[in-house]
Amino acid sequence: MLAFAAVNTVAHADEDKALTHARQLLKKVILVDGHNDLPWAIRTDKQAPGDVAAYDLNGAVPGQTDLKRLEQGSVGAQFWSVYIPGEIGTGFARTQLEQIDIARRMIERYPKFRFATTVEEVRAAHREGRIASLLGMEGGHAIENSLGALRAYYDLGVRYMTLTHNVNLDWADSAAQPARHGGLTRFGEEVVLEMNRLGMLIDLSHVSDGTMDDALRVSKAPVIFSHSSARALCDVPRNVPDSILKRLPENGGVVMVTFVAGFIDPEVAKIQVPAMAEIGRRAQGKSVEEANRIAEEVMGKLKLPKTSIAKVADHIEHIRKVAGVKHIGLGGDYDGNSDWPVGMEDVSSYPLLFAELIRRGWSDEDLTLLAGENVLRALAQAEDVSRRLNKK
Repeated sequence: MLAFAAVNTVAHADEDKALTHARQLLKKVILVDGHNDLPWAIRTDKQAPGDVAAYDLNGAVPGQTDLKRLEQGSVGAQFWSVYIPGEIGTGFARTQLEQIDIARRMIERYPKFRFATTVEEVRAAHREGRIASLLGMEGGHAIENSLGALRAYYDLGVRYMTLTHNVNLDWADSAAQPARHGGLTRFGEEVVLEMNRLGMLIDLSHVSDGTMDDALRVSKAPVIFSHSSARALCDVPRNVPDSILKRLPENGGVVMVTFVAGFIDPEVAKIQVPAMAEIGRRAQGKSVEEANRIAEEVMGKLKLPKTSIAKVADHIEHIRKVAGVKHIGLGGDYDGNSDWPVGMEDVSSYPLLFAELIRRGWSDEDLTLLAGENVLRALAQAEDVSRRLNKK
């Protein structure tokens, strides 16, 4: 018994040492998260839907993100998702503009946030001790087959667009439905090239394998996966297959690993992924409010097994092994889901993940790349490609 107690004491001391190391490192580097659905949480809040002031990030909120927990998590830059559901079928542009408006007003409300559209502005925010706040659209349905709309969203500050969400488009296939096009159509290729010209990152989370393949073939700039994990470890269509991971070094792209339990743990996926498919079927053609109610109803009935931080670390290590350490990042997907590894239930959890990787022998140099330098490099390359294309 005494020997067992001694072992436990040493293990606890080691854990504290790793966590202290993680916190110290994250004070110095820029931690960039690729996907947080806080603007949608504000829109769908039960007490005051869409009321940016009422959803006060200075205090306790019903979701997973507030200022105190962002500080505890050492978040230095955040891509705020301006998600709109593709299932609603109509009113995409109006709903997208409303979500951008919510996000912009949220950013403007808090001095801790600094609106950012470039890598230079992200680094300036970090020097000021503020959280750089970028915008990412989730779903090309919002452009309504219009390159003009795409350009307008860029002018409003959007710096990545997920080509599809959970529905196929007239020009691109989603991972959530049977393929219609085999990837991108000719117009889909034009969308990718126009995003290159603008300097908007192409996000391949949620898209089909064929769309991934075509986008990598067409794009002149690095792509990202703003919130996806490794399919080899959790075989769901939302994750990235090794065949795509192997192509990232040539493209310069980055997979930002998500923490959603159903995308990192096969046992959770068996239950959660079919439920997500049910939500998609039932939400077709419904209003935004009804689609959200259906999602809450279905997910609220699930009984999911627990998963661990170690599972997230496993995905990160697998992607490093296959694609290389320069092609991984983090995209938690907070406020977009409700089921997380134990200990990673909100935005305060990043130091715990870094501590887990430190225990596995990760160097500070590699952790700095993971934290944010990889995705900042990808965005900087996209900016360079834009400048080059616009000189022609």
